[in-house]
Amino acid sequence: MTALTRPEAAPASSTGRRIAAAGAAVAIAGALTNALGYLVPVIGARQLTSADLSALATVLGLTAIASVPGLGLQIAIAVHRARNGAASTNKISIATAVVSAGALAVLAPLLVPVLDLPAHYTLLAALATLPTVLAGRWLGELQGDQRFLRLALGMAVLAVGRYGGLIVGLVAGAGLTASLIGSAALSWLIPPSLAVLGRSRKAHVADAIRGREVLTACSATLAMLVASYADLLLARHLLTADASGAYSVGTVLTKGALWAPQVVTVLALPRLAQGSRRALRTALLLVAASGAVLVAASALAGGFAFALAGGDDYTHLGRYAPVFAATGALYALVFVLLNDRVATATKWASAPVWVAVVALLVVAEFIAPHTLAGVMWSALGAAAVALALSAAGRLRRR
Repeated sequence: MTALTRPEAAPASSTGRRIAAAGAAVAIAGALTNALGYLVPVIGARQLTSADLSALATVLGLTAIASVPGLGLQIAIAVHRARNGAASTNKISIATAVVSAGALAVLAPLLVPVLDLPAHYTLLAALATLPTVLAGRWLGELQGDQRFLRLALGMAVLAVGRYGGLIVGLVAGAGLTASLIGSAALSWLIPPSLAVLGRSRKAHVADAIRGREVLTACSATLAMLVASYADLLLARHLLTADASGAYSVGTVLTKGALWAPQVVTVLALPRLAQGSRRALRTALLLVAASGAVLVAASALAGGFAFALAGGDDYTHLGRYAPVFAATGALYALVFVLLNDRVATATKWASAPVWVAVVALLVVAEFIAPHTLAGVMWSALGAAAVALALSAAGRLRRR
């Protein structure tokens, strides 16, 4: 009996080790991405004035939102590849990158007065957006093929390209403008690096990816990132420079809770594209557990969390730490459900999140007080609305 069971156990054990290794690699790459992303405002809080810190946070928010189509491109390519195999991605990738960067450049005249931001900051953000979005092509191919070790390395390349120049500039005391220029220049090394890393021997046999697939994924991820950054932009618009700078420190905790469990969604997406309900249940449980731990930690050490994110000047805001963390934890669950909606070709996949964004804008602008706490609680409510609507939609599809 034992002899008969051993041959079956070995492959299962080998598969488990491969999954664990892939998960660890992607988790490390995700941690590096988060660490570099969080390091920027942390260094900025110590090197810049409150006004420049708020401007930096706003530029990062704009760049993140404009770069969302890159994540949508990655998801669309990964889903298509997991279902159908290799396909040509050149034209759709270039078109997506050009439109994303071009939209930010075109909107610059409107963003400058609304956000009180110098025009050249917005243009530098657009310049860095194009290569960042284009990276989604190779990352999507690696994810769809479940080549997670190479995917992890590609994520690390993207993270260094996005944040490396900015970090070096801030540490060197070069000032905000020079640091943004260095960041935009370094980002253009991302595409050629990923092109080498993502080489594949697979022939292009599947139908080319349709624009509608990419548009659906881009809309979903854009909704997600707009929702997670909308409170930061509202704080810039509604609060004083000092208050919005303090709020930007709190959003470091939000982003930590949102992106800390991203490895779960990355590994689950190919399985979700193949209709695995077990993958969805497992992903939700793991992400929920991560959020619970981070919220509890923020409640116990809120002052320390704010001091770590922005310095001793922000320790007194520690009582707000669990709320910022809870907002990110709720959005992390929404992100899992959003990926599932895209992977299963659900119509109007991003609708629940867009509804939450509109609710946040209305409440923060016209109902809630224009204070740090007012914007913060409005953001938490919007995250809860997005999760409730996403979960209700999933239950209806069962």
